[in-house]
Amino acid sequence: MSRPVVAIGECLIDLIAPKGSDLVTGSTLAIREGGAPANVAVGLARLGVPVQMRTVLGDDPFGLRLHARLVAEGIDVSRVRIAAETPTTIALAWADASGDGHFRLHRHADRLLSPEEMDIHGVEAIVVGSVSLCAQPSGEAVLTAVKTASELSIPIVFDVNVRPGLLPMDDLRMLVTAVLTASTVVKLSVDDARHLWGCATFEETVDVLDRFEPPVAVITDGSRGAMLRVGQTRTFQSVFPVDAVEPTGAGDAFTSAFVSRMIDRSWQGADGDDLRFAMASGALATTLPGAMDGLPTRDQVIEFLNAHAD
Repeated sequence: MSRPVVAIGECLIDLIAPKGSDLVTGSTLAIREGGAPANVAVGLARLGVPVQMRTVLGDDPFGLRLHARLVAEGIDVSRVRIAAETPTTIALAWADASGDGHFRLHRHADRLLSPEEMDIHGVEAIVVGSVSLCAQPSGEAVLTAVKTASELSIPIVFDVNVRPGLLPMDDLRMLVTAVLTASTVVKLSVDDARHLWGCATFEETVDVLDRFEPPVAVITDGSRGAMLRVGQTRTFQSVFPVDAVEPTGAGDAFTSAFVSRMIDRSWQGADGDDLRFAMASGALATTLPGAMDGLPTRDQVIEFLNAHAD
């Protein structure tokens, strides 16, 4: 069996307002499995990549639901811990008038992930995010995993997901910087960069990333497209036209698809075809509701790309 990618961080329940409403105007909320690292794990599994999840779930109905979903997706759950002392983490999600997703986290069990659970010897890569950095001991667990991966030359994928209000921005910026400097692949949005450094455009975001010199970086900006940065090379890709139902999970579909391409490349560089593959995956993810249900298989992405060939 191939070495697994280890996804580290929150696995939670999304309570999602229906399209055209939000938490103020909506009268119902859909229950969906989610959490960025968990979504990336499912996305990788559907793309044929062996993956293991490292997270903590509550010993409650939502925790049981999440555990069953991970198992059904073929994800290694041997390192998922069930905690009796706290409930499963919940996120409220909605889209604004422009279609961009918004989230409000109520964090519980996911914060309990500990440094002692971060034995990552013999894995293909680790995927970490910024949400777990915003609490303890999960923040220390992520930093421990990053330090160990650096020492063992294991690729580190940093999927930045800034959620304002979880931590003072100055503190988060310091933690993000620590992970950025060690990362092999960085994925973030212009909105993330706006919160962290006041950026408003792709170009401003790339200029900031140049300070940290990640080998590969991808920057997304919702319906406005995405940019790939590899050294001094910049590649832009516009979005694919689709009938979008819900944006939740699109960024995680992008990340998982891009990581699968990096594995195919043995983590050496990236080009426009890799960016296009990831953008296609993200587009497909918006065509079904929920963060996980729309995550495509490799064959579905290839079929989509063939249908949208220039």
